[in-house]
Amino acid sequence: MSDAAIATTAIEPRSTITCPECGHVETETMPTNACQFFYDCKGCSAVLRPNAGDCCVYCSFADVPCPPIQEARATGGTASCCTG
Repeated sequence: MSDAAIATTAIEPRSTITCPECGHVETETMPTNACQFFYDCKGCSAVLRPNAGDCCVYCSFADVPCPPIQEARATGGTASCCTG
């Protein structure tokens, strides 16, 4: 991917997360510089944690992965949140 293509690839800051416990759906603004490890469901108060192998709750339960993963995919790199 060229530098121009990377520069025009926008990071989507919002994601719709679905609770696996009760099915509640909520659109949230994700942190832009980190992964979110916990999420409190607004429907049933369950505390969501990422599935094994995922860096955050958005990568496990939402329609758009977290911004660090989006950026890594756009650049062909590895997300810094997943290298620890």
